[in-house]
Amino acid sequence: MKTVTKFAIGTMAMVAVSAGVAGVTAYTVAQKAENNEASFYKTFDTPALRTAALDSSTMQPVDLTGAAESSLNSVVHIMAVQRSKVQTVQTPDIFDFFFGGRGQQRQVQTPEQRGFGSGVIISKDGYIVTNNHVIDGADEISVKLHDGREMKGRVIGTDPTTDLALVKIEGDDFPAIVVGNSDALKVGEWVLAVGNPFNLGSTVTAGVVSAKSRGLRANQVESFIQTDAAINQGNSGGALVNVRGELVGINSMLYSPTGAYSGYGFAIPTSIMTKVVSDLKQYGTVQRALLGIAGRDMMGDEVYPDEIRKEQKDLGVTEGVQVVEVTEGGSSEGILQKNDVILKVNGTKVKTMTDLQGLLAQLRPGDKVKVTVWRDKKEKEFTITLKNAQGNTKIVKKADMEILGAAFRAVPDELKRQLNLGYGVQVTGVSDGRMADSGIRKGFIILKANGKQLRTVEDLEDVMKAASQSPDQVLFMTGVYPSGKRANYAVDLSQAE
Repeated sequence: MKTVTKFAIGTMAMVAVSAGVAGVTAYTVAQKAENNEASFYKTFDTPALRTAALDSSTMQPVDLTGAAESSLNSVVHIMAVQRSKVQTVQTPDIFDFFFGGRGQQRQVQTPEQRGFGSGVIISKDGYIVTNNHVIDGADEISVKLHDGREMKGRVIGTDPTTDLALVKIEGDDFPAIVVGNSDALKVGEWVLAVGNPFNLGSTVTAGVVSAKSRGLRANQVESFIQTDAAINQGNSGGALVNVRGELVGINSMLYSPTGAYSGYGFAIPTSIMTKVVSDLKQYGTVQRALLGIAGRDMMGDEVYPDEIRKEQKDLGVTEGVQVVEVTEGGSSEGILQKNDVILKVNGTKVKTMTDLQGLLAQLRPGDKVKVTVWRDKKEKEFTITLKNAQGNTKIVKKADMEILGAAFRAVPDELKRQLNLGYGVQVTGVSDGRMADSGIRKGFIILKANGKQLRTVEDLEDVMKAASQSPDQVLFMTGVYPSGKRANYAVDLSQAE
């Protein structure tokens, strides 16, 4: 059994993770911009903060008191609540195995779940950045400021891919933190981790930057700052600040065999955070640029088979990202080739896939990038226009249930018995929208959407959101009408702009 486990930081117990409130300790096993966008970036510019004393000429210890004092006011405590619910669970019957059937059903009352974490005020008008796993699945969000005020928070948008979320509290003149440049951080530089570990309240710990562009295989897009500043459960969503009190990262994970701090924590750099939260505010979803390749590190920490190691040795370089596949219809089709080695993007050196992810995470579809590759034993440079997952440069809008133009409910138990169904979501009304465009009528019971069984309206919403971000942007529905007639539909979710 592995002795080292990565823990996504929240609080108290694993139970809440299965219940859907990810703010209560999430555990992960060791794995051109428009003018109005610029205005949101300006909200990060708050009055100059008092700087920490750093006098290298006298070799005095680094004074972090100023950085601590200024950043504490900008870090909040977040409580995420998932209310008690009545759920229908299906108990398998031994005879189902031989003869089929839907088993027995019973109603279960789930307990209220509470999760705790941290957040950082990034604008005077109350925008707060935190981790997605802190507020995921919450019905209510409560935000407590450093001065003791408590307010209700509402989710503006989330991005599970980077584990970031944007929350809003109402008001103005909040103590916003100054957002610094995480790219300027150097290994060995002093940093502070500010948050609410173990639900204790505002806490500051100090350490140094241990590494940059660290990949843990915890998120789909990641380029962590590694630090030995103590980060514990409840620190999730808190601030990692430099000696000037500037935000350089959002504390997200710790590396530990026990679930408590034992040496290293990890933060999402502001170079990624700033782009993500700006997209969430403007579009409700992240405009993610893809290079359109599959790749692997050159002679990295991976233990490759002999044939791959020989293949990489023959390429003639030891650093970079080897292109193993070029996506059809993607950004790099017809430009990059298999076994190209990506060395630089826009002049910045790329050593690993984590480096490449970190650079791309700062860009949007439609941006042009200069990619330097190693091909045929020499460097070549190409200009590539980045595309999104749909293979174009259009703005991807957040797909809300409203675009379906229909009302839904979980199938009542009586109707389940009549039709011998074990699950399903019924269409109770259809107006103008994508459901009507597809020919779906009132009464239709959706059994599966994109291959997933639906038991609740929330299940449908989750599948729809995932489909809206997929290349096809289509919702394939399989179901039955109360008359017994079965039907299949394809619902177009694309929103051309």
